[in-house]
Amino acid sequence: MGSKLSYYMKILLGIIMSILLYGVVVYAQSDALGHEKWEYVLEDSGDILQIAIPVSAGLITLLKEDYKGTKSLALSYGTTLALSYTFKHITKLKRPEGRNRFDSFPSAHTSSAFSGASFLQRRYGWNYGWPAYLLATIVAVSRTEGPDGYHTVWDVLGGAAMGIGSTYLFTKPYENPKLEFGLSVNRSSRILTIRYIL
Repeated sequence: MGSKLSYYMKILLGIIMSILLYGVVVYAQSDALGHEKWEYVLEDSGDILQIAIPVSAGLITLLKEDYKGTKSLALSYGTTLALSYTFKHITKLKRPEGRNRFDSFPSAHTSSAFSGASFLQRRYGWNYGWPAYLLATIVAVSRTEGPDGYHTVWDVLGGAAMGIGSTYLFTKPYENPKLEFGLSVNRSSRILTIRYIL
């Protein structure tokens, strides 16, 4: 089951990367404001991925029937969002794109994406983690390089740190329950042992 899910994660990554590449090639033109159309594709991709990554993580926990993982994800993701919006309210840093908004630090899109990505890596290993981290990085880039440049590099780094930190507070690596068999043979006896490891 694990390698099959990892296979599907790679397919999902391929599809998303193809869509982004298509957007860069087809929409490599400028609009009236001087923004290239691929920037809009990047921004829209970030908007979708910030939700898609943690939702995918939740679906994987359910497919694996890993309900402890589901609980860990809920706790870590909830903590990530609570921290992100609390810090936005406390710091009141002005957005870099010039609008009169004071909620720049941290990037909540980035913290959401990195919360899901770090959960997949921490819980199920790097076969799940590297595609998720790559997609989360696309979200971070979309927040600084999109047409409006909603965040600074420090905003996305802060968001990523909050997402990863919250995951490591609540998530432990997943281990499938295992059966171990042993056989001991000597002249007068044979002993078969079965051990179930939780």
